[in-house]
Amino acid sequence: MTPTTSAPAVVTGNGVGPLLRAWRERRRISQLELALRADSSARHISFVETGRSRPSEEMVLRLAERLDVPVRERNALLLAAGYAPRYPETPLDDPALDAVRDGLERLIRGYEPYPALVVDAGYDVVAANRGVVLLLEGVPERLTAQAPNAMRLTLHPEGLAPRIRNLREWRGHLLAQMEREIALHRSDRLRALHEEVSAYPVPEEPPGAEPAGPVPYFALPLVVEHGGRTLSFVSSISTFNTPMDVTVAELAVETFLPADPATAEYLRARAG
Repeated sequence: MTPTTSAPAVVTGNGVGPLLRAWRERRRISQLELALRADSSARHISFVETGRSRPSEEMVLRLAERLDVPVRERNALLLAAGYAPRYPETPLDDPALDAVRDGLERLIRGYEPYPALVVDAGYDVVAANRGVVLLLEGVPERLTAQAPNAMRLTLHPEGLAPRIRNLREWRGHLLAQMEREIALHRSDRLRALHEEVSAYPVPEEPPGAEPAGPVPYFALPLVVEHGGRTLSFVSSISTFNTPMDVTVAELAVETFLPADPATAEYLRARAG
């Protein structure tokens, strides 16, 4: 695994009130509803948002929890309110995270022969199993070098893109996913990545590409050609529950479940 590098949290000079109001409006809840969730009053929430009242450190954290604010942005709220950040950002190669790294490695190895990988907040790959390596066969080394990026590997015209048989649908799914993350985290790093990969030319779909329209799966599949076979996967993303470190909070495990028996059989056969 490689160290996680993330964009700094955004802190404004207008105090914590406008930031909390922005998060409340983003979650589409009223001042009264937030007050009930936080065991406070709508009047106090209003005073905090307008700057007439300075919330305690405990109140900032309570409101952030009730608003499901990401850990990095909780630090930003604390700084804006005049308090020290609560959550550390430990490099992923720090000995303190040995248990995290070892656990993730065991998790994705246990998922073999099916593909699984771990990415950070900028979609840089920090760990991948042999199922992922199999799918990337033939991708140029410059795209798979140290700290490769999952979005580049997938959407680059020299990466997986020419092999993805439902590329337009899968590309649209990935770009929409990134847009949601940008709206949530306001990350310059992620915005730059989105601008880069969305500008990649879209290769012509190969013969026999999946037609547009309703997908006969319970979720949008990734349909990719490999070794003359058509493989179908449905992806799932997992994150840590109640993380207390920014780095850990921004890690995600993506696993690819075979969407049909033929894909599962092919992968098991290749694994020997």
